[in-house]
Parts: sequence; C-alpha cells; structure tokens
Amino acid sequence: MKVAVTGAESFVGRALIPHLLRRGAEVIGIDTVKPSFAGGVAIDVRNPALADHLPENADAIVHLAAVSREPDCASDPRLAFDVNVTGTANVIAAARRRGVRQVVFASSEWVYGDVSNDAIQNEETVIDPGRVRNEYAASKLAGEMALNVAGRRGLPAGTVLRFGIIYGPRPANWAAVEALLNMVRTKDEVAVGSLATARRFIHVDDIASGIVAAIGQSGFDIFNLAGAELISLKRVIESSCAVTGRSPRIVERDPTAVSIRNPVSDKASRVLGWTPAVTIDKGIAEVAGYFDQLETSK
Repeated sequence: MKVAVTGAESFVGRALIPHLLRRGAEVIGIDTVKPSFAGGVAIDVRNPALADHLPENADAIVHLAAVSREPDCASDPRLAFDVNVTGTANVIAAARRRGVRQVVFASSEWVYGDVSNDAIQNEETVIDPGRVRNEYAASKLAGEMALNVAGRRGLPAGTVLRFGIIYGPRPANWAAVEALLNMVRTKDEVAVGSLATARRFIHVDDIASGIVAAIGQSGFDIFNLAGAELISLKRVIESSCAVTGRSPRIVERDPTAVSIRNPVSDKASRVLGWTPAVTIDKGIAEVAGYFDQLETSK
C-alpha cells in the first residue's frame, strides 16, 4: 500500500503515520516543513507543483493539511479559505493527475453547524448552511463539496471523515480534555461554564485507526469518526482528579449554559469495522503521564 499524507507534521499526522508504517505501507509525508521521517517532502498544498511529489497510482492521499484552529480561521479568513479550500482543490487536482485511487479528506463535526442539545448528528443529517457559524466549519464544508463534485468528474474515490473533538498528548493547542486536566493538575480552582456540557471526545490514536480503516473505500462517502460515548465536562474533571490525586475547587459559572454535540459513528462501525478503543479514563491517564514527562524534561 502506498499512501501520501498532507499535514504529516500535524497532531493527527504524527499519530497516523506510525499506524500506516505498522501496516507495511509506503508513506510519503507532505508538510510546509520537511517531515521528520524518511520519505518526507516540504511543499505547500497550494503549490501547483504538488503533483510532482505524489507517487504514480498511489492507493490514497490523506489530506490533513489545514488551518484547523477556529480562532486562527476567524483572525485571517482569507488565509483559512485559501489553505482549506484552494489547497484542497489543488490536492484533488494533483491526485487526479497522478492517478491516485482515493482522496481521504479530514473534515469536522463542526460542519453540522448549530445543533440542539437533544439532536444526534449522523451522515444523513441535512446541513443547513445558515447554521454554519464560523470560518473553519464553512471552509471544511466547501472542501467536502469540492471532493463530492470531483467524484462526479472522474475522481475514483473520495472519502470524507468528519472528526469529533480530538484530544491526546500534545504540548499546545489543547481541546477541553487536555485543558481541564492541566487545570486540575496545576490550579486550586477549576472554572467551567456548565458541567453538563458534553462532547464525543476522541483520542488521536482512534482517529488514526479510523483513517486507516477508511483507506480502500470506493466512490464518494462520508463517515463520522467520534468517541464511543458522550463525555461531560464533569466527567473529564472527575477522571482528571482520580488520575492526579488532586481535588481543586470546581466552579460552575452557569449551569444553564449547556452545550451538547452528539455526532455518532454507527456508520463507520458498520461499514469500516471501526470502533474507538481508547476510553476517556485511559486517554486522560496517558495525557497526564505525558504532562509529567514534559515537566521532568525541563
């Protein structure tokens, strides 16, 4: 199996590549800086010469490269749409030119837009563009549409993966899980809006295994990749306290400000044979150990 990965040096890219290598894949990593493993290429996904760095007739290109933090997209929308939309169009064009069999596109649960707390989001959920409220989500939805149209224009296969809220061991750019764990570790008071706010948090290794499971799909299709269960902020804090042995004071600023997003991954389980393997308690324990290592290495 021969696979190219854009955004190879990203959080997800660094988790994905070992999964691919363990399966015996030949991996070509692409990023704006030269990837830190053999077979890496330093090139921007918007560069017209991108196709020259893709292997002929590769099995797949996994397109992770993006401006992926919502605040960064909001502060520079022009750059966000240039990278996330124009870059995706260029990846698709390069894949077609080189005969790549499949483009796997990293999208996000945020394309579902504003949702009610009791709603479930699956791949059949109708997306109302009027409820897509930030630049990041809009750019990802545009990328999905570009891939869908490319399939109608002869691209052999396009697979959209809508990621849930990813967490894992990383030094910065934290999601709620890492941020709350760090507050429990280091502060005497942890303040949140509503403890009942919940997400299907998913460990980065589960995202990586889901991407691998999606390679080889035909036609155009969409899959949610999200955690196995809804996890409240209260549960994240409780697990963090159990792992660290600390008991900071918990302040709930507004118990009524509940926000629940519930993208389910039943289709990925049924079609891809994929299910998340890392429980929230196991994941938090791993991240806590990573934070401890960072401190001892200073």
